[in-house]
Amino acid sequence: MSEPAIALEGVRKQYGEATALVGLDLSVPWGQVCGLLGPNGAGKSTALRIIAGVLRADSGTITLAGHDLAAAPLDARRALGFVPDEGALYGLLTVVEHLALVSDLHEIDPAMATARGQELTALFEIDDLLGRRIDTLSKGQRQKASLVAALLPDPRILLLDEPLSGLDARAAKVLRDLLRGLADRGRAVLYSSHVLDVVERLCDRAVIIADGVLVADAPTSELLAQSQDATLESVFHQLTRAADVQGLADAFLDGV
Repeated sequence: MSEPAIALEGVRKQYGEATALVGLDLSVPWGQVCGLLGPNGAGKSTALRIIAGVLRADSGTITLAGHDLAAAPLDARRALGFVPDEGALYGLLTVVEHLALVSDLHEIDPAMATARGQELTALFEIDDLLGRRIDTLSKGQRQKASLVAALLPDPRILLLDEPLSGLDARAAKVLRDLLRGLADRGRAVLYSSHVLDVVERLCDRAVIIADGVLVADAPTSELLAQSQDATLESVFHQLTRAADVQGLADAFLDGV
């Protein structure tokens, strides 16, 4: 596949007087797990929602699996699996009803959908919750259901916004292993998270944005090599002009 999985050119988004994205350019090739990092309010979730077609950019172009999102939205979205920062699930449906809805929307063969759903719900240990209404599930259980729903159509591109939120240690490892395996099989993953040590271990590349502007884009190994202590945390604080957190913490503790 010569074209990238995800391509953004000059994407801009404004919320009233606030600018969320300032002409963002981003390309994610097939076979890569790309980490999307930034402080709160940097524009990460906005970027993911624009790519998923949930939000409309004010300007710029988005291409997914070779399809222009504006010109061919259905073709572009068929390539996607999306897990937002707060799982967009229908609370009044049971887990199995929600998965059936996803299957119908993606026109998956019923037998294939059933088999794949059984595999995924067993993998994330929610196969005993299929008859439960989603609004009765715990946060972690809802996150697992959201991940299963995103993976059910076997998407070529995965967009994940804080996917480990609420997950237990086993489920977190299952997800990391799945993402690595999918990328090794040629899929593309755009992974947004504040958990930098996971990004270090999982992501082939890290993109950092601050105030809607891209400030770093390099293989994760290169960013680690440039850091003072071989961690993404030090690179992140340097590039996002974060405050001296340790100094502020020490000042507070001195007054306790």
